[in-house]
Amino acid sequence: MVSDSDITILLKILIGAAWIDGKIQSEERDYLYRLAKEKGVDNDPEIYPWLYEFRTVSPNQCYEWVQEYLGDRPSSEKCQNLIEEISALIYSDSDVTSEEAQLITTIQQLDPANNQPQSMQSAVLGSIQKLYKRWVLDQN
Repeated sequence: MVSDSDITILLKILIGAAWIDGKIQSEERDYLYRLAKEKGVDNDPEIYPWLYEFRTVSPNQCYEWVQEYLGDRPSSEKCQNLIEEISALIYSDSDVTSEEAQLITTIQQLDPANNQPQSMQSAVLGSIQKLYKRWVLDQN
């Protein structure tokens, strides 16, 4: 069962992911509004200022929320679920920025299932390739 606090922090991470490249795209905004309403937190006072863009989110804040959500010893399942949630947001505007790819890569590196060391460049490239493959499949 997903707790209300998990939903709140997850939405904050998604809002941060939308801001990570410096601005929220209209498709990302629509996705976030729809998700917040679906989860029943669209008027949550903790999320409201970020969701409705009264406050911006810095990349550092987004990464802090990721750390808070995953904790000190994240499970592979929690990492994968977070990657899927962020990927859905990223696909909403069909454009993967380097900042978004870096966020995904960072979470992948925290996943205990990923024990094989990779260079940063190959990790980012692999993340981008997976995102685009998934997006292309979703379009068919």
